[in-house]
Amino acid sequence: MGWLSRFVAAVTFLAIGVIFSPETFGSNSIAQLPTYLKLAHLLSFSTAFGAALWVTFIGGIIMFKNLPRHQFGNLQSKMFPAYFWLVGVCCAISVASFGYLHPWKSASPSEKYQLGFLLSSLAFNLTNLFVFTPMTIEMMRQRHKVEREENIGNEIGWSKNQEVAKANPKLAAMNKKFGMIHGFSSLANIMSFGSLAMHSWYLAGKMNL
Repeated sequence: MGWLSRFVAAVTFLAIGVIFSPETFGSNSIAQLPTYLKLAHLLSFSTAFGAALWVTFIGGIIMFKNLPRHQFGNLQSKMFPAYFWLVGVCCAISVASFGYLHPWKSASPSEKYQLGFLLSSLAFNLTNLFVFTPMTIEMMRQRHKVEREENIGNEIGWSKNQEVAKANPKLAAMNKKFGMIHGFSSLANIMSFGSLAMHSWYLAGKMNL
C-alpha cells in the first residue's frame, strides 16, 4: 500500500468516526467547532509527540548502530528536515487550537503555562529546522569529503574516525565543530520534546476514563 493509499485510509476512518459519533447527530457545525478544535489539537499533539519520541530515542539509535556511518548521515540529512517540518506544523496547529479554546485574557494560570510549553516546543523546533539542521548537514558533507579521502566512513560506528583524526588536524577540527553544532541541535530537540512531555501530563489530567 502506497503512502497516498495509507493516508486516504486513515482520513476515511477518521471521517467515519466523526460522522457516526453521538455528538455529531442533531447539532450544527458551529456548535461543534470546539470539538473539532479539540480533535485537531489532540491529533497534532500526539503526532508531534510520537514522532519526537521515535526519532529521538528509538529510530535514530537503531540506524546508527546498524548502518554504515556515511549512509546513516546521508539518510539523516533527508529525514531530519522532514521530521522538523512535521513536528513544526503539528506544534503550530496545537498552539492555534489551544490558544483559540483558551483565550489568554480568560485563561487560567495553568492554561497559560501550557500555551507557553507549546510555544516553546514550536520555537525550539523551528530553530532546529532553519538554523541548526542546515548547519549540521553542511558540516557533515564537508567532513564526509575529508573522510572519503582517508578511505573511511563505510564502517559502522566512530572508531575509525577517531583513529584517523589523531593524525589529521583538519578532520579533528571538523569533528569538534560538528560535535558542537550537533550538540546544540540535539539540545533543542530534547527541549522541544520535553515541552511536549509537560503538555502530555496536562492532557492526562483532563481525561475522564
